[in-house]
Order: sequence, then C-alpha cells, then structure tokens
Amino acid sequence: MKYTLPNILIVSLICSLSILIIVIAYRKLIRHLGKDYISKEDFCVLYSLETDIASDIIEIYFTASKPRTVQINLLDASMKLMQVIKEGEFSTGGHIVRFDTKSIEDGYYFFSLQTDNQHTMKKMTVRNPK
Repeated sequence: MKYTLPNILIVSLICSLSILIIVIAYRKLIRHLGKDYISKEDFCVLYSLETDIASDIIEIYFTASKPRTVQINLLDASMKLMQVIKEGEFSTGGHIVRFDTKSIEDGYYFFSLQTDNQHTMKKMTVRNPK
C-alpha cells in the first residue's frame, strides 16, 4: 500500500472510529456494571477523632442521610465488645455522641457504628491525665 494522502486519511479515520467505538462500548459496560451500585444514602459516615490521643470526654461524630437505628460501641484492642456507648433512633444529619474515657484504662481501643446494614469502626488511643 502506498502512502498517499487519501490512504493516510482513510487509515486515520478508521483508527479514530475504532477508538471511538471502543470508548463508547467501555462506557456502556461501566454503566451496566454500576447499575447495582450501592447508594451512599443507605449508610452513615463515622468520622475519626480530631486528635490522635483521646482523653477525658471525647465526641464521636457521625452523619446519617436518613433516619435510622444506630448503635455506637466501644471495643478493646482485640475487637471484643466492651460497652454499648449509645443506641437509638437518630434523625437525618450530623450527631455527636459523648463518651467519658476516664471509665477505661489507657491504651488502644476502637469505637464502632452499627446499623442494620453497616458496621464500621475507627481506632483511638486513650491517655487520660493522671
């Protein structure tokens, strides 16, 4: 095949059309696979503590995009439930649950948020002033 201008234009158009078809097919595939995507509205968001070391009264903050029953738990370093901090129905929006760390010894702990379809946790280090 000779490298003439019409031949180069035809090859360029075929390559461009092929790339366009591949991109369209890829987007359709991604859309199809994402059909059953889990909505963020079905979950609460649990935030880490603002400081690295927790002491005295800590504020556990989470948000809910719709009303739901939530349980906030305290777990030890081996992930065993130590105490239910708060349990109840929470409305839409942000919520602060306060917990007094003076009732536990210094060390590493986890606090978790549990709903009917979710269980998430964050790590914290407790070091109370002596």
